[in-house]
Amino acid sequence: MKILKAALFCGALALTNPALAQLEGFKTGPVFEDFGPTAPVEADMPLAKEAQFKIAFDLAKKADAGKLNRTIESAARFINMHVAAGVPAENIKLAIVVHGGGSVDLTKPSLYSARNNGVANGSADAIATLQKHGVEFRLCGQSAAAHKITNADLLPGVKMDLSAMTAHALLQQQGYTLNPF
Repeated sequence: MKILKAALFCGALALTNPALAQLEGFKTGPVFEDFGPTAPVEADMPLAKEAQFKIAFDLAKKADAGKLNRTIESAARFINMHVAAGVPAENIKLAIVVHGGGSVDLTKPSLYSARNNGVANGSADAIATLQKHGVEFRLCGQSAAAHKITNADLLPGVKMDLSAMTAHALLQQQGYTLNPF
């Protein structure tokens, strides 16, 4: 019984601590080689090669200083896993709507570093790479105002919206669905 309890505790700990949860069989690629690891799955319902995805991700939580934001990595995982499953990359359109504390993760090095004890923005390179693959980054203007972030403070290509609510409503009108993860 003690062994079972210990095994359950270690399993739960691994799930709550990503550093301990490095699972075998997960790898990056085929689109993003530096981030976005996924595992191959023998799905019961294979994806059609002509599948089309328009997905909006909601990012509210700031990454730990210097680390890649988990929601940004999730978007890369989405692309990697679906391309690996045979969906053409051009059939995948993603937007990441950012608000709340996550707003700072979209800022240029000078502002990010000043607000994070001199640490570099761990999401900046991934944002630039994702943008090259058509991923949109949209910042809530209300959160930007609350965090004293201006358009000039944003990483290249990041768009400012009136609000996250507005961005999600407009994306929905364009056929995007909201990713609940």
